[in-house]
Amino acid sequence: MPDPLDPSRAPDLVLASARQPGNEACVDVHVRGGAVAAVVPSRQDASTAPAGTRVVDLDGRSVIPGLWDEHVHMTQWALATNRLDLSDAGSAREAAAVVGSHVAGSHATGVSSRIDGSGAVATLVGVGFRDAVWPDLPSLDLLDGVTHGRPTALISHDLHCVWLNSAAAQRYGVQAHADGLLREDPAFALTRELGNLPDAVVDRWVQQAGKAAAARGVVGIVDFEMTWNRDAWLRRISGGFAALRVEAGVYPQDLDRAVAEGLRTGLGVAGSNGLLTVGPLKVLIDGSLNTRTAFCVDPYPAGGHGLLTVSEPELLALLVRARQAGFVPAVHAIGDAANRVALDAFEAAGIGGRVEHAQFVRSEDFVRFGRLGVTASVQPAHALDDRDAAEANWPGRTDRAFPLRSLVAAGARLALGSDAPVAPLDPWTAMSAATARARQDGRGPWHAEQALTRQEALTASTRGRGRIRVGDPADIAVLDGDPRKVSDAEFAAMPVSATLVAGRFTHGSP
Repeated sequence: MPDPLDPSRAPDLVLASARQPGNEACVDVHVRGGAVAAVVPSRQDASTAPAGTRVVDLDGRSVIPGLWDEHVHMTQWALATNRLDLSDAGSAREAAAVVGSHVAGSHATGVSSRIDGSGAVATLVGVGFRDAVWPDLPSLDLLDGVTHGRPTALISHDLHCVWLNSAAAQRYGVQAHADGLLREDPAFALTRELGNLPDAVVDRWVQQAGKAAAARGVVGIVDFEMTWNRDAWLRRISGGFAALRVEAGVYPQDLDRAVAEGLRTGLGVAGSNGLLTVGPLKVLIDGSLNTRTAFCVDPYPAGGHGLLTVSEPELLALLVRARQAGFVPAVHAIGDAANRVALDAFEAAGIGGRVEHAQFVRSEDFVRFGRLGVTASVQPAHALDDRDAAEANWPGRTDRAFPLRSLVAAGARLALGSDAPVAPLDPWTAMSAATARARQDGRGPWHAEQALTRQEALTASTRGRGRIRVGDPADIAVLDGDPRKVSDAEFAAMPVSATLVAGRFTHGSP
């Protein structure tokens, strides 16, 4: 198929009468060969453009570098948008009631009689529950009582836990305990199994999710889907996916395969129309706050320190291997003890990289991020989603939970993301959480001293660019407001009139 991002096929383009945030004077942004060729004072006269140049008058709209979501599980995000939403459930009983109502409605309409390829009634899958802040506990009996034998599996908002009923446990061959919960690796394994739908179905949902992301100014994602991801993306791109650039992460179980095939972080993948690049090596070393498995220095109020799922010697060996193979390590570390372990391993291995999440960090470790060249890949929306769980599980210490300002002040580089489906794939949601430390729901800011400025948030969402510069890829978002001047509510819901990747419109075309 023709390459939609081949610069030789792209006509020259001028985005005329645009404003860079913070500047009143209009500029014309010239795009040639998929890159920004010039940013010059606006001429206000399209007739001066060279022949064959497309001129798009932005009429004073703001332009920024296109936005990146640095941490996504794209298949899970696409699946979640088509599953039963339990995010509003305030208790186990409320969640069960939502499930029960759905099952009853399915019976009434005959939907529950639909079968999967095995001839069995389809498993009901729900997403988004937050049992860490529930006043009651999930149980196998509670879910069995409302599902009437229909296999049901509910995935927590952080993906680290699955609540299932007896019928689902039997179908998938897992042991059901009295609480009905699977955590960490067993939960991940079942989640992958639940995602085994026909490629055509999943790819269509991913296509829709990509277009929705482009409509929010997104030009690229780092995809940490927990599988061998390259081939799925090549299939999707050959099928017409062209909304976003994708950096596909690799997990340790696939590292030997990746090395054997000559892959390394940053390498473009042949046959991907310039859209697909090899991403980092993702290593999970602890759990999550919601499941109380994040590895912490101090014990949780209910006991235990969480889980270190990769030993320190194993982590060091992986990072050394990553350095030798040309992979940038991305180490999942949420608890303060896990962050300490990750930073120790980076230092011992003599390699920089990324810490994914960095939700809870010892004060003495802030400066180590900058000194070791380790990027804090953070998801600011989690600070607002998890504030109650953090206060309950890390009492008296939440001044260093989601410590964005402290990390920046210590010299760390931030990269913002969503961890979709844990939070929406929408950088404006992430940036709003980072700058306001509050939602537009009347609830006051949480640790406002850890807020970023809007310019800092934009820079951390545009791979350090912050502003459009000559020589950069022509990955651009066109906004209907100045992101440095609009109200907090307008910033969170920023209207995006157009998005371009390599100078081609992936959303809008004013």
